[in-house]
This record gives sequence, structure tokens and C-alpha cells, in this order.
Amino acid sequence: MKANAERLEIEVIRDFGDLPLVECYPGQLNQVFMNLLTNAIDAIEEVSANLNNCGRIVIRTCIIDSRWVKIAIADNGLGMPEHVRQKIFDPFFTTKPIGKGTGMGMSISYQIIVEKHRGKLDCCSTIGEGTELVIHIPVKQQVANEK
Repeated sequence: MKANAERLEIEVIRDFGDLPLVECYPGQLNQVFMNLLTNAIDAIEEVSANLNNCGRIVIRTCIIDSRWVKIAIADNGLGMPEHVRQKIFDPFFTTKPIGKGTGMGMSISYQIIVEKHRGKLDCCSTIGEGTELVIHIPVKQQVANEK
């Protein structure tokens, strides 16, 4: 992502493993990726004036085992304190200024990953170093038993 008058360059590092075909809801999964990437960009832009180098987003994918894949998106923004990290998946919770966010992106992302895909969405963050969001989704979706 090129630099402009309003922000420094954001380097995007892609470390893609060789993933199998994954049964998923692609439109909804794309919405999750967009939410996570938008938040990473916003986090970097908040501190871009304080960064001596460019912002950085690292996207990693890998196979965990024959049943699970992992997708991680990390940024080198400010990171967040633990009390904020614990609330990021709550509906209407936002750290963004009024008019910038609704507080629904992370909540919806959590629902898509956990409820729709039966996966996991975790957040690791260190103040001054950045944040990483990690998605685990099954390769195959299980059909709920109907009785």
C-alpha cells in the first residue's frame, strides 16, 4: 500500500502456506478478512506519525493438521491493553472515534468464524508492538445432526 500525503507506506507481507480446499462460506469469510485488514490499517494509521519506518501487515496461512487451517493477520500498530482486548468481540464496542466505526465489525467476524464456520478467532496484542488476529477454521464443515 503506497504512501501518500496522509500516511506512510504500509508493507504487506504474504506468507501463504499450501492450503487444501476449505469448505466455507466465501463471501462471509471475505467480510472477516476485510474487517481484520481494515482494523490493521486503522491501527497503523493511528501511529504512522510516530513510526520511523513503514507500517507492516503480515498475513500468514498454514495447515495445522488434516482437519484445520490457520490464517493470521498481524500489524505493527500500537497494540491494545488487556482490558480493551477482552472486549473487542463485544457488539458495539469500538476504540475508533465517532463516525469512524460502528463497533460491529469484530463482533460479526467472531460470529462468522465461531458460529458459522465452527472455528476459533483469537487476538494477541502487545502494547508498542502490535496486534495479531488468528483464525482457525476446519477444512470440512460438519453438518449438524437433525433429529
